[in-house]
Amino acid sequence: MTWSETEYVECLRAERRHYAWLMQRHGELAPEEARAAALERYPYEPSDAPFRGLVFHDEAWHWAMLAIHGDRYTVAHPELAQPSAEYRALE
Repeated sequence: MTWSETEYVECLRAERRHYAWLMQRHGELAPEEARAAALERYPYEPSDAPFRGLVFHDEAWHWAMLAIHGDRYTVAHPELAQPSAEYRALE
């Protein structure tokens, strides 16, 4: 995908915000811990990084559920297979 630096940074910011919200809401992390987890999951990648933004191929919901519930979260928690309305409302 080709995007401007502004578009990349906006996407990164949005995914970090969503991930941190999920880590607080579903992962029961404190706000500071949730923000740190989001920064770790979504580090800034320089424009010449070969796979810059690959993490965006799945949305924050998926990455957070993997971190919280593990690889089989859709089996153990089928209600979490799709993002909640509350999560969608964040957008």
